[in-house]
Amino acid sequence: MEIGLSTFVETTPDPKTGKVISHAQRIREVVEEIVLADQVGLDVFGVGEHHRKDFAASSPAVILAAAASQTKQIRLTSAVTVLSSDDPVRVFQNFATVDGLSNGRAEIMAGRGSFIESFPLFGYDLHDYEELFDEKLELLLKLRDAEMVSWKGKHRPAINNRGVYPRPVQDPLPIWIGSGGNPQSVVRAGTLGLPLVLAIIGGRPLQFEPLVRLYKQAAAQAGHDVSKLPIASHSHGFVGEDTDTAANQFFPSTQQVMNEIGRERGWGHYDRAAFDAARSFEGALYVGDVETVAQKIIYLRKNVGITRFMLHCPLGTMPHEDVMRSIELLGKEVAPRVREEISKWESGQ
Repeated sequence: MEIGLSTFVETTPDPKTGKVISHAQRIREVVEEIVLADQVGLDVFGVGEHHRKDFAASSPAVILAAAASQTKQIRLTSAVTVLSSDDPVRVFQNFATVDGLSNGRAEIMAGRGSFIESFPLFGYDLHDYEELFDEKLELLLKLRDAEMVSWKGKHRPAINNRGVYPRPVQDPLPIWIGSGGNPQSVVRAGTLGLPLVLAIIGGRPLQFEPLVRLYKQAAAQAGHDVSKLPIASHSHGFVGEDTDTAANQFFPSTQQVMNEIGRERGWGHYDRAAFDAARSFEGALYVGDVETVAQKIIYLRKNVGITRFMLHCPLGTMPHEDVMRSIELLGKEVAPRVREEISKWESGQ
Protein backbone atom coordinates (compact mmCIF):
# COMPACT_ATOMS: atom_id res chain seq x y z
CA MET A 1 0.00 0.00 0.00
CA GLU A 2 1.57 3.25 -1.17
CA ILE A 3 0.87 6.60 0.51
CA GLY A 4 1.71 9.95 -1.01
CA LEU A 5 0.70 13.50 -1.78
CA SER A 6 -0.39 15.69 -4.64
CA THR A 7 -0.56 19.44 -5.15
CA PHE A 8 -1.72 21.93 -7.76
CA VAL A 9 0.67 24.58 -6.41
CA GLU A 10 -2.15 27.07 -5.84
CA THR A 11 -1.58 30.78 -5.33
CA THR A 12 -5.06 31.81 -4.29
CA PRO A 13 -5.51 34.72 -1.87
CA ASP A 14 -4.88 33.83 1.75
CA PRO A 15 -8.41 33.43 3.20
CA LYS A 16 -7.45 35.34 6.35
CA THR A 17 -5.24 38.15 5.04
CA GLY A 18 -6.19 38.36 1.37
CA LYS A 19 -2.50 38.36 0.42
CA VAL A 20 -1.30 36.38 -2.60
CA ILE A 21 2.19 34.93 -2.56
CA SER A 22 4.23 34.95 -5.74
CA HIS A 23 4.35 32.00 -8.10
CA ALA A 24 8.09 31.78 -7.44
CA GLN A 25 7.67 31.51 -3.66
CA ARG A 26 4.98 28.83 -3.92
CA ILE A 27 7.09 26.79 -6.35
CA ARG A 28 10.03 26.89 -3.94
CA GLU A 29 7.74 25.85 -1.09
CA VAL A 30 6.51 22.85 -3.06
CA VAL A 31 10.07 21.65 -3.63
CA GLU A 32 10.57 21.83 0.15
CA GLU A 33 7.36 19.83 0.61
CA ILE A 34 8.57 17.13 -1.77
CA VAL A 35 11.90 16.89 0.03
CA LEU A 36 10.15 16.53 3.38
CA ALA A 37 7.77 13.91 1.99
CA ASP A 38 10.82 11.89 0.93
CA GLN A 39 12.48 12.28 4.33
CA VAL A 40 9.41 11.03 6.24
CA GLY A 41 9.07 7.93 4.07
CA LEU A 42 6.17 8.73 1.76
CA ASP A 43 6.04 6.84 -1.53
CA VAL A 44 4.98 9.35 -4.16
CA PHE A 45 4.48 13.07 -4.81
CA GLY A 46 2.40 14.42 -7.69
CA VAL A 47 2.30 17.92 -9.18
CA GLY A 48 -0.66 18.94 -11.35
CA GLU A 49 -0.48 21.02 -14.54
CA HIS A 50 -2.59 24.18 -14.83
CA HIS A 51 -2.46 27.35 -16.89
CA ARG A 52 -4.25 29.88 -14.71
CA LYS A 53 -3.19 32.81 -12.54
CA ASP A 54 -4.19 30.98 -9.35
CA PHE A 55 -1.92 27.99 -10.05
CA ALA A 56 1.88 28.17 -10.31
CA ALA A 57 2.64 24.81 -11.95
CA SER A 58 2.30 25.04 -15.72
CA SER A 59 5.32 22.72 -16.01
CA PRO A 60 5.23 19.96 -13.38
CA ALA A 61 8.29 18.22 -14.86
CA VAL A 62 10.48 21.24 -14.09
CA ILE A 63 9.35 21.30 -10.45
CA LEU A 64 9.84 17.56 -10.13
CA ALA A 65 13.30 17.87 -11.70
CA ALA A 66 14.22 20.46 -9.07
CA ALA A 67 13.22 17.96 -6.37
CA ALA A 68 14.79 14.93 -8.03
CA SER A 69 18.37 15.65 -7.01
CA GLN A 70 17.32 16.51 -3.44
CA THR A 71 15.37 13.28 -2.83
CA LYS A 72 16.33 9.63 -2.63
CA GLN A 73 13.30 7.31 -2.63
CA ILE A 74 10.06 9.11 -3.38
CA ARG A 75 8.44 8.64 -6.78
CA LEU A 76 7.80 11.82 -8.76
CA THR A 77 4.73 12.13 -10.96
CA SER A 78 2.53 14.63 -12.72
CA ALA A 79 -1.02 14.86 -11.38
CA VAL A 80 -2.06 15.27 -14.17
CA THR A 81 -0.28 16.12 -17.41
CA VAL A 82 -2.91 17.66 -19.68
CA LEU A 83 -1.92 15.45 -22.58
CA SER A 84 -4.64 16.66 -24.96
CA SER A 85 -3.04 20.10 -25.31
CA ASP A 86 0.60 19.06 -25.06
CA ASP A 87 3.11 17.45 -27.42
CA PRO A 88 3.63 13.81 -26.44
CA VAL A 89 7.24 13.93 -27.65
CA ARG A 90 8.07 16.76 -25.27
CA VAL A 91 6.10 15.15 -22.45
CA PHE A 92 8.07 11.94 -22.87
CA GLN A 93 11.41 13.76 -23.12
CA ASN A 94 10.70 15.88 -20.04
CA PHE A 95 9.76 12.94 -17.85
CA ALA A 96 12.56 10.77 -19.22
CA THR A 97 14.85 13.59 -18.06
CA VAL A 98 13.25 13.57 -14.60
CA ASP A 99 13.69 9.80 -14.61
CA GLY A 100 17.38 10.20 -15.28
CA LEU A 101 17.84 12.86 -12.63
CA SER A 102 15.99 10.75 -10.05
CA ASN A 103 17.58 7.46 -11.18
CA GLY A 104 14.31 5.82 -12.11
CA ARG A 105 11.59 7.46 -9.99
CA ALA A 106 9.54 9.41 -12.56
CA GLU A 107 5.98 8.71 -13.65
CA ILE A 108 3.49 10.35 -16.00
CA MET A 109 -0.15 10.68 -15.01
CA ALA A 110 -1.96 11.49 -18.26
CA GLY A 111 -5.40 13.07 -18.27
CA ARG A 112 -7.63 15.62 -19.90
CA GLY A 113 -7.53 18.02 -16.95
CA SER A 114 -10.51 19.66 -15.28
CA PHE A 115 -9.81 23.14 -16.71
CA ILE A 116 -9.74 24.16 -20.36
CA GLU A 117 -7.33 27.15 -20.43
CA SER A 118 -4.54 25.16 -22.06
CA PHE A 119 -6.58 24.44 -25.20
CA PRO A 120 -6.83 28.00 -26.58
CA LEU A 121 -3.39 28.79 -25.15
CA PHE A 122 -1.77 26.14 -27.36
CA GLY A 123 -4.13 26.53 -30.29
CA TYR A 124 -6.41 23.51 -29.89
CA ASP A 125 -10.13 23.32 -30.55
CA LEU A 126 -12.28 22.07 -27.68
CA HIS A 127 -14.48 20.32 -30.24
CA ASP A 128 -11.55 17.89 -30.64
CA TYR A 129 -11.41 17.22 -26.88
CA GLU A 130 -11.88 13.44 -27.03
CA GLU A 131 -9.99 12.87 -30.27
CA LEU A 132 -6.96 14.82 -29.09
CA PHE A 133 -6.53 12.70 -25.96
CA ASP A 134 -6.93 9.38 -27.77
CA GLU A 135 -4.47 10.30 -30.50
CA LYS A 136 -1.85 11.75 -28.20
CA LEU A 137 -2.04 8.87 -25.75
CA GLU A 138 -1.43 6.50 -28.65
CA LEU A 139 1.72 8.41 -29.59
CA LEU A 140 2.94 8.66 -25.98
CA LEU A 141 2.70 4.90 -25.59
CA LYS A 142 4.62 4.36 -28.82
CA LEU A 143 7.36 6.69 -27.58
CA ARG A 144 7.54 4.74 -24.35
CA ASP A 145 7.72 1.35 -26.00
CA ALA A 146 10.30 1.96 -28.76
CA GLU A 147 13.34 4.15 -29.30
CA MET A 148 12.65 4.58 -33.03
CA VAL A 149 9.13 5.75 -33.81
CA SER A 150 6.99 6.04 -36.92
CA TRP A 151 3.55 7.54 -36.39
CA LYS A 152 0.89 9.51 -38.21
CA GLY A 153 -2.14 11.29 -36.79
CA LYS A 154 -4.51 14.17 -37.41
CA HIS A 155 -3.48 16.76 -34.84
CA ARG A 156 0.33 16.58 -34.92
CA PRO A 157 2.92 16.31 -37.74
CA ALA A 158 3.87 12.74 -38.58
CA ILE A 159 7.04 11.10 -37.29
CA ASN A 160 8.97 8.95 -39.74
CA ASN A 161 11.41 6.55 -38.07
CA ARG A 162 12.89 9.07 -35.67
CA GLY A 163 14.63 8.41 -32.39
CA VAL A 164 13.36 10.17 -29.26
CA TYR A 165 15.82 10.91 -26.46
CA PRO A 166 16.81 10.72 -23.68
CA ARG A 167 15.62 7.22 -22.92
CA PRO A 168 14.40 6.75 -19.35
CA VAL A 169 16.07 4.64 -16.69
CA GLN A 170 12.84 2.67 -16.20
CA ASP A 171 11.76 0.34 -18.96
CA PRO A 172 8.95 1.06 -19.38
CA LEU A 173 8.45 4.54 -17.96
CA PRO A 174 5.20 4.28 -15.93
CA ILE A 175 2.20 5.99 -17.55
CA TRP A 176 -0.99 6.22 -15.50
CA ILE A 177 -4.43 7.31 -16.66
CA GLY A 178 -6.12 9.93 -14.49
CA SER A 179 -9.92 9.80 -14.36
CA GLY A 180 -12.60 11.79 -12.60
CA GLY A 181 -14.90 8.79 -12.70
CA ASN A 182 -15.85 8.57 -16.35
CA PRO A 183 -16.61 4.91 -17.22
CA GLN A 184 -15.15 5.29 -20.71
CA SER A 185 -11.80 6.48 -19.36
CA VAL A 186 -11.75 3.63 -16.85
CA VAL A 187 -12.42 1.08 -19.58
CA ARG A 188 -9.72 2.66 -21.79
CA ALA A 189 -7.14 2.37 -19.01
CA GLY A 190 -8.06 -1.26 -18.36
CA THR A 191 -8.04 -2.20 -22.03
CA LEU A 192 -4.59 -0.65 -22.48
CA GLY A 193 -3.30 -2.28 -19.30
CA LEU A 194 -2.35 1.07 -17.75
CA PRO A 195 -2.50 1.94 -14.04
CA LEU A 196 -5.54 3.98 -13.04
CA VAL A 197 -5.87 7.06 -10.80
CA LEU A 198 -9.34 8.06 -9.63
CA ALA A 199 -10.01 11.60 -8.45
CA ILE A 200 -12.27 10.92 -5.48
CA ILE A 201 -13.07 14.48 -4.44
CA GLY A 202 -16.81 14.41 -3.83
CA GLY A 203 -19.70 12.18 -2.85
CA ARG A 204 -19.00 8.85 -1.19
CA PRO A 205 -15.76 7.06 -2.07
CA LEU A 206 -17.56 3.70 -2.02
CA GLN A 207 -19.43 4.83 -5.14
CA PHE A 208 -16.15 4.33 -7.03
CA GLU A 209 -16.01 0.60 -6.31
CA PRO A 210 -18.08 -0.30 -9.43
CA LEU A 211 -15.61 1.70 -11.54
CA VAL A 212 -12.73 -0.31 -10.10
CA ARG A 213 -14.57 -3.52 -11.00
CA LEU A 214 -15.22 -2.17 -14.50
CA TYR A 215 -11.54 -1.33 -14.89
CA LYS A 216 -10.46 -4.80 -13.81
CA GLN A 217 -12.99 -6.45 -16.09
CA ALA A 218 -11.76 -4.45 -19.08
CA ALA A 219 -8.15 -5.29 -18.25
CA ALA A 220 -8.88 -9.00 -17.87
CA GLN A 221 -10.84 -9.12 -21.12
CA ALA A 222 -7.89 -7.50 -22.90
CA GLY A 223 -5.56 -10.19 -21.55
CA HIS A 224 -3.74 -8.17 -18.91
CA ASP A 225 -2.71 -9.50 -15.50
CA VAL A 226 -5.04 -7.56 -13.21
CA SER A 227 -2.97 -8.40 -10.14
CA LYS A 228 -0.10 -6.33 -11.55
CA LEU A 229 -2.17 -3.20 -12.23
CA PRO A 230 -2.07 -0.62 -9.42
CA ILE A 231 -5.08 1.59 -8.73
CA ALA A 232 -4.68 4.97 -7.03
CA SER A 233 -7.00 7.54 -5.53
CA HIS A 234 -6.48 11.28 -5.19
CA SER A 235 -8.50 13.00 -2.46
CA HIS A 236 -8.42 16.34 -0.67
CA GLY A 237 -7.31 16.28 2.93
CA PHE A 238 -5.17 17.44 5.81
CA VAL A 239 -3.68 15.77 8.88
CA GLY A 240 -3.61 17.76 12.10
CA GLU A 241 -2.74 17.34 15.76
CA ASP A 242 -6.41 16.69 16.54
CA THR A 243 -9.52 16.43 14.38
CA ASP A 244 -11.18 19.71 15.34
CA THR A 245 -7.98 21.68 14.83
CA ALA A 246 -7.36 19.99 11.47
CA ALA A 247 -10.87 20.83 10.29
CA ASN A 248 -10.55 24.44 11.38
CA GLN A 249 -7.20 24.76 9.62
CA PHE A 250 -8.35 23.18 6.36
CA PHE A 251 -11.82 24.69 6.01
CA PRO A 252 -11.07 28.37 5.14
CA SER A 253 -8.95 27.70 2.04
CA THR A 254 -11.18 24.80 1.00
CA GLN A 255 -14.28 26.98 1.14
CA GLN A 256 -12.56 29.74 -0.81
CA VAL A 257 -11.45 27.41 -3.61
CA MET A 258 -14.73 25.52 -3.82
CA ASN A 259 -16.75 28.73 -4.04
CA GLU A 260 -14.43 30.32 -6.59
CA ILE A 261 -14.63 27.29 -8.87
CA GLY A 262 -18.32 27.00 -8.04
CA ARG A 263 -18.98 30.49 -9.37
CA GLU A 264 -17.31 29.51 -12.65
CA ARG A 265 -19.24 26.26 -12.96
CA GLY A 266 -22.60 27.10 -11.42
CA TRP A 267 -22.27 25.10 -8.23
CA GLY A 268 -24.13 25.97 -5.04
CA HIS A 269 -22.50 27.77 -2.12
CA TYR A 270 -20.00 25.64 -0.19
CA ASP A 271 -20.45 26.10 3.55
CA ARG A 272 -19.23 24.53 6.77
CA ALA A 273 -22.11 22.04 6.82
CA ALA A 274 -21.09 20.69 3.40
CA PHE A 275 -17.47 20.53 4.55
CA ASP A 276 -18.33 18.66 7.75
CA ALA A 277 -20.50 16.20 5.84
CA ALA A 278 -17.64 15.51 3.43
CA ARG A 279 -15.21 14.78 6.26
CA SER A 280 -17.52 12.20 7.83
CA PHE A 281 -16.18 8.64 7.84
CA GLU A 282 -17.76 7.75 4.49
CA GLY A 283 -17.15 11.17 2.91
CA ALA A 284 -14.47 12.18 0.41
CA LEU A 285 -12.50 14.60 2.62
CA TYR A 286 -9.60 13.02 4.51
CA VAL A 287 -9.34 15.62 7.25
CA GLY A 288 -8.60 14.89 10.88
CA ASP A 289 -6.07 13.56 13.33
CA VAL A 290 -3.70 10.70 12.56
CA GLU A 291 -6.10 7.92 13.54
CA THR A 292 -9.07 9.41 11.66
CA VAL A 293 -7.19 9.79 8.40
CA ALA A 294 -5.51 6.38 8.73
CA GLN A 295 -8.81 4.59 9.31
CA LYS A 296 -10.45 6.31 6.34
CA ILE A 297 -7.59 5.25 4.04
CA ILE A 298 -7.77 1.68 5.35
CA TYR A 299 -11.53 1.64 4.75
CA LEU A 300 -10.98 2.86 1.18
CA ARG A 301 -8.38 0.17 0.51
CA LYS A 302 -10.56 -2.63 1.86
CA ASN A 303 -13.81 -1.57 0.20
CA VAL A 304 -12.79 0.08 -3.08
CA GLY A 305 -9.55 -1.72 -3.86
CA ILE A 306 -7.08 1.13 -4.31
CA THR A 307 -3.39 0.30 -3.81
CA ARG A 308 -2.04 3.87 -3.72
CA PHE A 309 -3.54 6.80 -1.82
CA MET A 310 -2.57 10.40 -2.63
CA LEU A 311 -3.62 13.11 -0.20
CA HIS A 312 -4.13 16.41 -2.00
CA CYS A 313 -2.80 19.06 0.36
CA PRO A 314 -3.19 21.97 0.52
CA LEU A 315 -6.40 22.89 -1.22
CA GLY A 316 -5.96 26.58 -1.92
CA THR A 317 -3.50 28.65 0.11
CA MET A 318 -2.52 27.51 3.60
CA PRO A 319 0.45 28.50 5.77
CA HIS A 320 3.50 26.59 4.55
CA GLU A 321 4.38 25.47 8.07
CA ASP A 322 0.91 23.90 8.48
CA VAL A 323 1.31 21.98 5.23
CA MET A 324 4.77 20.79 6.27
CA ARG A 325 3.41 19.54 9.61
CA SER A 326 0.60 17.70 7.85
CA ILE A 327 3.15 16.01 5.56
CA GLU A 328 5.22 15.02 8.58
CA LEU A 329 2.22 13.47 10.33
CA LEU A 330 1.15 11.67 7.15
CA GLY A 331 4.58 10.13 6.64
CA LYS A 332 5.61 9.37 10.20
CA GLU A 333 2.29 8.34 11.73
CA VAL A 334 -0.52 7.79 9.21
CA ALA A 335 1.41 5.79 6.61
CA PRO A 336 2.91 3.25 9.07
CA ARG A 337 -0.52 2.56 10.57
CA VAL A 338 -2.09 2.06 7.17
CA ARG A 339 0.70 -0.19 5.90
CA GLU A 340 0.65 -2.35 9.03
CA GLU A 341 -3.12 -2.81 9.00
CA ILE A 342 -3.29 -3.53 5.27
CA SER A 343 -0.39 -5.98 5.51
CA LYS A 344 -2.21 -7.91 8.25
CA TRP A 345 -5.48 -7.84 6.30
CA GLU A 346 -3.84 -9.08 3.09
CA SER A 347 -2.10 -11.91 4.93
CA GLY A 348 -5.35 -12.93 6.61
CA GLN A 349 -4.20 -12.23 10.15
